[in-house]
Amino acid sequence: MTDMNVWLYKKYILGSLQSPFRSIHLQWFAAEEEGRTEEPTEHKIRKAREEGRVAKSQDLNSAVILIIGTGAVGVLASYVLERILEMMKFFFDKIVDPSIEINGGLFEAGVSFFIRMAFPILAVAFIIAIIINLIQVGFLFTVKPITPDFTKIAPRFGKFFKRALFSQEAGFNFLKTMLKVVIIGVLGFLNVQAEFNKIINLLHVHFFQAFTFIAALAFRIILEAGVVMLALAIIDYVFQRYQHRQQLKMSKQELKEERKMYEGDPLVKSRLRERMREIMNRNMLQAVPKADVVITNPTHFAIALEWDRISMAAPMVSAKGADMIAQKIRELAAEHDIPVIENKPLARALYDEVDIGQVIPEKFYEVLATILAEIYKMRQQGFRQSGSREAI
Repeated sequence: MTDMNVWLYKKYILGSLQSPFRSIHLQWFAAEEEGRTEEPTEHKIRKAREEGRVAKSQDLNSAVILIIGTGAVGVLASYVLERILEMMKFFFDKIVDPSIEINGGLFEAGVSFFIRMAFPILAVAFIIAIIINLIQVGFLFTVKPITPDFTKIAPRFGKFFKRALFSQEAGFNFLKTMLKVVIIGVLGFLNVQAEFNKIINLLHVHFFQAFTFIAALAFRIILEAGVVMLALAIIDYVFQRYQHRQQLKMSKQELKEERKMYEGDPLVKSRLRERMREIMNRNMLQAVPKADVVITNPTHFAIALEWDRISMAAPMVSAKGADMIAQKIRELAAEHDIPVIENKPLARALYDEVDIGQVIPEKFYEVLATILAEIYKMRQQGFRQSGSREAI
């Protein structure tokens, strides 16, 4: 046998004899495997809820209804037994009465007896089902889950079988079902074994006594099974919430598209912000010719100050900017013969702490008073500074 034949034999013959489940991974349907690694947005969660896709455990509903329904049967047992005996007596009387005719009246009577027996228990179960659903998902009314969707008529069998047989959800459901079967079987066995001698002696007791004993034993087994199912249902509810969150996860592209749809295109938003800055800068630069002095860094920052002794309590920042804007402010100051004063600490402090349109804080009064006094003194002496810088 050649090397190629040996390779083919190992790959296809021996490989086919191995377990088909060896290479199957339970994370086939994990969100990460599908590229959905981002947490769902509030909009995605709200949209899923509107469509009826919520985290809910049917096992939790079943377990609570089983426990409370069984409890209701135990509480109403005497009432139900009285109705059963009343119904049996009614029909036996009708059967032995030769004058009675079989017609719809007997059917109506049977329905009436059944409703009187079952209605209290069914009402309790119905109310409990509504309460449990409200606790799990809150008040939600939607017809989306039952609305026909003709786009899903053509099934994708490959994906269906993978999800039904080899997914994380399938593995969890299989384990949960096996636990239910085993635990309920063990509970039934232990209860019957504990009462085995009494069960054998039921052949020698009155019918109603035997019926009461069997009913009590069945009632106990059902309640214990209900408690076990409730514990499993709580675990199932936690898993359903986790699974629901995983299903709602989004890819980076989906997240980007949603943000673009509801928050606007980032590129457009950045252009709008740039445009707004241009408009604000243009409006701000229009106030520079009215300034009394421009404080500079000298090259990085420029702050134009305006002061009217009559209408202002203190000098006001009418324009400020850094780098290119600062250069533009200095050029406008030079064009309009506005004094340009170099004071690095003051320029940086005013740029960081005072916004346009605000008056300067009191802590800057002393240094600005010195600067303004010097400017007024030079003006009185007839000096004009055209775009010059003077260090104070």
